[in-house]
Amino acid sequence: MRTVTGLFDNYDNARSAISQLESAGISHDDISIVSNNGDGRYDGDTDAAEGAGTGAGLGAVAGGAGGLLAGLGMLAIPGVGPVVAAGWLAATAVGAVAGAAVGGAAGGIIGALTESGVPENDAHVYAEGVRRGGSLVTARVDESRVAEAEGILRGNQPVDPALRRSAYEQQGWKGFDSSLDPYSRDQIAAERNRYPLV
Repeated sequence: MRTVTGLFDNYDNARSAISQLESAGISHDDISIVSNNGDGRYDGDTDAAEGAGTGAGLGAVAGGAGGLLAGLGMLAIPGVGPVVAAGWLAATAVGAVAGAAVGGAAGGIIGALTESGVPENDAHVYAEGVRRGGSLVTARVDESRVAEAEGILRGNQPVDPALRRSAYEQQGWKGFDSSLDPYSRDQIAAERNRYPLV
């Protein structure tokens, strides 16, 4: 199995990528999403919001989508803040929070990505991208389906990790740091405006 990954500035693009991956026959068990919720997109569900505030677990988020997106839940990641998440990568993050692992959930996400073959430099960019308001989609696929899955992600306007790393570094960024404060709603809005969709 190989892991293909896409960071999206726009949540709708991430949703579209997930729907297309599922339509292509990739099991929702092999797809994950971790999406920043610092702008309060899912705050209407009070149980989920309480779970995100404590960082202690995954609370269910109500939604009309099917497949993987029907299982969205909320948790808090140190340095990132509240996220909505589903899939194997989210389960790793919840396990890291529940087990109080060193580095917390963010370390669990970076560790899970690198263990599944994502270069560490990219894993840090992906974690930082979620911190700044983005959505991370991952899919574990057989080698024969890598090109197809990558094509689906590319077709939904993902971030180029090398270009985004360069942009972050120009701002003085050196790597994801879970000890930093999560981005505020205004900072997330400013970050999204920095990278307009083409």
